[in-house]
Amino acid sequence: MIQTDYKNDVLTVYLSGELDHNRAADIRAAVDSRINSLRPKKLELDFSKVSFMDSSGIGLIMGRYRAVGLVGGELKIKNVPDSLSRIIELSGVTTLGVL
Repeated sequence: MIQTDYKNDVLTVYLSGELDHNRAADIRAAVDSRINSLRPKKLELDFSKVSFMDSSGIGLIMGRYRAVGLVGGELKIKNVPDSLSRIIELSGVTTLGVL
């Protein structure tokens, strides 16, 4: 289960562990459910406790960018460990202005 916090129209999702194909599907479903019910103005994905991420993690970011945009919100990713920042930069996600 993922940890979340919702205050002042900001939904913060605290990710942890490994973001691979198996985990990403469960996280997507949980986050999308919260987006649709809460309709936040901002979705923050906190990567501070993520130890590994493959392309499924990039897909998770991109999909949530779209999902929160559909309800009029914006996405921000924060606390990205140095070990993951290169993957995110190479993916092109930074061009979306989410960092």
